[in-house]
Amino acid sequence: MTKAPIARDRAQMGKLVAQNHGWAAAKAFKSATMTHDDGVAVSKAGLDLLRVFPASPDEAPLMSAALAVRLEGALSAPAYVVAGTLAVEGTPVLGDRLAFDPEEAFAGETPRFNGHVWLMVGDIIIDIALFRLAYSADGPAVLSRHVDLAFGPGKALFVDLWKHAARLGLNYEPHYVLSSDDVTRLMGGAFHAIKAAQG
Repeated sequence: MTKAPIARDRAQMGKLVAQNHGWAAAKAFKSATMTHDDGVAVSKAGLDLLRVFPASPDEAPLMSAALAVRLEGALSAPAYVVAGTLAVEGTPVLGDRLAFDPEEAFAGETPRFNGHVWLMVGDIIIDIALFRLAYSADGPAVLSRHVDLAFGPGKALFVDLWKHAARLGLNYEPHYVLSSDDVTRLMGGAFHAIKAAQG
């Protein structure tokens, strides 16, 4: 398999947004930002979801989709669900930078995808799964060590500027922006996971 093209700035991210959401959405994405009220809404929705979502090794896609759905209409700009590679200090820990077929990867409620999934509002990263993965026994050891040193224990939701995340040693490398249909399918998986956990 070949290496997947990685978006490294807002202009390249705009092209990924355009693939499934159109050029008007891409143009709006490039100038989008979050307000203080947006931050409050993200924090509340994220913490509420973390309380009810069961821990599992592949939870990032389902949790991210569920958070995106919770935030629809609540923010001043859309939150897009992004799939790609998460590297620590340049070394991939979730994903392998290889190309994948999005139609196959996100065809059902359970993704078949070797990588990481997070949200972006403009150049702001919202990662609901990062700390849970890092603190779990199933998380990559490199990620666990890095998070422990950089953030310490007890963190819940990662929200920061894309460039600032890189300065913290977390390299978010987007390959694909999920379509609305992709997100809807994953939301179905998230709903079933939450329902099963509640008995």
